[in-house]
Amino acid sequence: MIEFSVVDWSAWAPGLTAKADWQAWAQAPTLPVGDDTPALAEVPAMQRRRIERLGRMAIQAACWCEQPEDAGQVPLVFASRHGDVARSMELLDTLTADAGLSPTAFGLSVHNAIAALYSIARGHRGNYLALAAGRATVEAACLEAFGLLADGAPEVRVIVYESPLPPIYADFRDEPDPYFAWCWRLQAADRPGTRVSLDWAGATGDDAPAGGLPHSLEALRFLLSGQPTLGLQVDGQAWQWRRRD
Repeated sequence: MIEFSVVDWSAWAPGLTAKADWQAWAQAPTLPVGDDTPALAEVPAMQRRRIERLGRMAIQAACWCEQPEDAGQVPLVFASRHGDVARSMELLDTLTADAGLSPTAFGLSVHNAIAALYSIARGHRGNYLALAAGRATVEAACLEAFGLLADGAPEVRVIVYESPLPPIYADFRDEPDPYFAWCWRLQAADRPGTRVSLDWAGATGDDAPAGGLPHSLEALRFLLSGQPTLGLQVDGQAWQWRRRD
């Protein structure tokens, strides 16, 4: 079991931008729907033009959790099941058409591209990484963040972001997949904030079916709604979140 405190958070999704919007959403959650994109005023226009919608959402959430004393050194964990898979699909379509690939498009399609764009745009020179772990991506990200805290980092920011799968992958969809992004500032469990624990063990049965929300949004709802526990059973592992405050 690990424990830590969530000392602050931010989130962005179509129709949900202010914290008050999200807190109301947590009491009666629905899937975010809409075509709007964050303004991302924190990033210069020339750099912002290179960032597509998913990246803008993730970077916006990360920017909103920045602190003046960060000095670009707080470790970052970017986490997404599929990343910008739509861009990767465009590259595959280009290959099937026997056309030339854009090196820039390829560079922006890799899983850590959004983390790198944030690092460049915001002058972040600290540790960052990008990971994916299926429906348990949030749990894997928080485990990674806890390890960084244990190694001496005073704080770690976890940025989680997702987008719909392209239609060609529809048969592989195992949970709803709206556009959204959120960020948590994690510190040691004895720091003021929402103290939570995460426990895991071998699963005792089949994977639990997805509910009305993707699990990554369920994790955010768990934090905001005050619900005491949240569970996930997937890929032979049972995960359990608990509030400790």
